[in-house]
Amino acid sequence: MFTKVLILSSSVGAGHVRAAEALERAFLESGAARDVRHVDTLKYANKLYSWLYVEGNSYMVHRMPTVAGWLYDALDKPWRNERQRVAFDRFNSRPLVRMLQEYQPEIAVCTHFLPAGILSSLKAADRRTPRQTTVITDLDIHAMWLSRGCEHYFVAIDEARARLEGFGIAAHQITVTGIPVDPVFSLPKNKSEMRHKHGLPDGRPTILVSAGRLRLGPLEHIMNSLATLRRQVQAIIVCGGNEEVRKRVEQSVTRLPADALVTFKIVGLSSEMDELMAASDIFVGRPGGLTTAEALASGLAFVIVTPIPGQEERNSDHLLEEGVAIRCNDLSLLAYKLERLLDDTKRLQSMKESATRIARPRAAFAVVETLLGLRGNRWNGATGREERKESRGWA
Repeated sequence: MFTKVLILSSSVGAGHVRAAEALERAFLESGAARDVRHVDTLKYANKLYSWLYVEGNSYMVHRMPTVAGWLYDALDKPWRNERQRVAFDRFNSRPLVRMLQEYQPEIAVCTHFLPAGILSSLKAADRRTPRQTTVITDLDIHAMWLSRGCEHYFVAIDEARARLEGFGIAAHQITVTGIPVDPVFSLPKNKSEMRHKHGLPDGRPTILVSAGRLRLGPLEHIMNSLATLRRQVQAIIVCGGNEEVRKRVEQSVTRLPADALVTFKIVGLSSEMDELMAASDIFVGRPGGLTTAEALASGLAFVIVTPIPGQEERNSDHLLEEGVAIRCNDLSLLAYKLERLLDDTKRLQSMKESATRIARPRAAFAVVETLLGLRGNRWNGATGREERKESRGWA
């Protein structure tokens, strides 16, 4: 059992935080630690830096996606400018360093490269630091995830392991676990029961649209396209925490043709995504790392729309290769693509089975179990390495 576990995320998008929350719950449910603390790194940075980090990323992704994709590829150079970048991050995150000194965790688990870089910088400066591990929350690996102080990486798929090894990371420092999702996704659920619980008729194809990362314009295009489907289908539109978006979506439903065969259920911020996914057959949305892992855990066929250039494009490639997804590049063709998929019941079933095959709904517990094993072997028994004579860790 660990004494104190610190899980470090960054609220740049919701996925890194959700992965951290999943790990926190897995540590607690498995009794693997006496104390677990989850911290959003950006809440321990100066306000201007945090605002620029979050808003700059959001602006780039939504307003300048082509530039965002170019930067993503341009920065995918292992170890290049690492020291300068992490020194700047560390300078702007001094409260995080003080928190580390006060809390004195035995181990730090990072679900974003920002805290991983800061910890690595502290270790390089010969400062006391906890054991450092990194959980990568996309299917692919970007060079920004690399940090010299990281002692173990957790990745989503075997190809990610191969990419890390290509970057020079030793095989014994990498474990393929999948992306951590809330443990509720690992619990079996009956589709009919979930539909009944959420007021959805049984016997109809059910499409779940995740609107959380879609702008209002594309979302309205999706709804207009769905309304033209020539069969009885029900669509769940999950709008997330943006109340304005939810109201606009509800207004859009009232403007749809009265003879539409598709019924819509509009949901705001939901704590029951596992149940809504379990009630569905097809997922329509962007392939963010956590969203992808949750959809796979729920056995859903994936229809990829408007992926962000960079990590979501790469996630798309993996889903297409595995036969889990189709991609719709033109939202006006969404109904056409869905009609073809719904007509081809054999293909739809194959996509669902492929999703279940590659899903790792217990990834969070796999991370925890691996860390307990490493600790039990004093971090060197499984690899044959000699224990450091003078550990700089808190333990």
